[in-house]
Amino acid sequence: MTELQSFGLRLADTGAGVASRRGGAGPSDHKAVTIDGHTIMVPVHTSTAWHSPFTAQAPDAMGVSTITRGTIPIASISFPKQPRFYSMQTFDGVPYSHIATLHGADVLATTVLQTCIRYESRKKTCKFCAIGQSLAAGRTVARKTPEQLAEVARAAVLLDGVKHMVLTTGTPNATDRGAKILCESAFAIKAAVDLPIQGQCEPPDDDQWFHRMHAAGIDTLGMHLEVVTPEVRQRIMPGKASVPISRYMSAFEAAVGVFGRGQVSTYILAGLGDTPEAILEICDRLLALGVYPFVVPFVPISGTPLEDHPAPSPAFMKSILQPLGQSLSAAQLKSSDIKAGCGKCGACSSLSVYEN
Repeated sequence: MTELQSFGLRLADTGAGVASRRGGAGPSDHKAVTIDGHTIMVPVHTSTAWHSPFTAQAPDAMGVSTITRGTIPIASISFPKQPRFYSMQTFDGVPYSHIATLHGADVLATTVLQTCIRYESRKKTCKFCAIGQSLAAGRTVARKTPEQLAEVARAAVLLDGVKHMVLTTGTPNATDRGAKILCESAFAIKAAVDLPIQGQCEPPDDDQWFHRMHAAGIDTLGMHLEVVTPEVRQRIMPGKASVPISRYMSAFEAAVGVFGRGQVSTYILAGLGDTPEAILEICDRLLALGVYPFVVPFVPISGTPLEDHPAPSPAFMKSILQPLGQSLSAAQLKSSDIKAGCGKCGACSSLSVYEN
């Protein structure tokens, strides 16, 4: 799994399973693949994937495919099926797939606000981010209303057995940083369907927002560092780096007091310049606070300033994930105990495998 997420995968049948993601917020240019009952997101549209030593052969009548390395069969895999809710549209005529998408095997994910104050500026944008690409391509809408999100979430649970939901957002301002939008969205969803929700935003300026988000129905919170070394943060994401790591740490501590130990997480992109030692050091600090550090391999997305940046090697990832998995077990912070969100899903990293 670690090698697949580093090298990517070539597809003999590009139409197999759920449509792959191109552009958009968060890690993208992936396809969901199930191996031994564990669903992971594997890069398929990156330059690395085009030269991957791994190829997924066309699936058979049962939907099972074989991964080969050269001519040697390596593993049997399957692809999660296209969800039924994708064929529907909202009462106001918007395709459900433009409102929220299936991630992994059973997670509904959406970017509530598909714009960001940082993305609009070349001097401030995160160089790995593609939040505007899916909007420009007409595959989503700029703002998903609470009513639309509630409608789609209910259908995804009833038709496709979705187990939890991720609400992320572009940063709309330098104050609440998206917390208000998340509150409005979660409140409407919980009124329509009983579905665990993770909200994701930058640390708001007022810690009271954590109480408001929890009261609105958000079960877990993600505040994503992405990069952990100050000088690398300044180079890779100059706008977001204006919120210092010290603020993240104080926000993590306050949020854990509201959501509980293990129900606050952060996303760390390995391979952008941070050393394994730097990542593991900050992970130890996060674990001491009760925060789950979800470390994922960086995926270079086409059309971004880092599209030619190499993906981290499997050896680099193992040097982080193996000791981190042991630390998570020692701290009794397991992905399986998270109520909702990226860490619970685990599809964008093989970290959960190392917890055992």
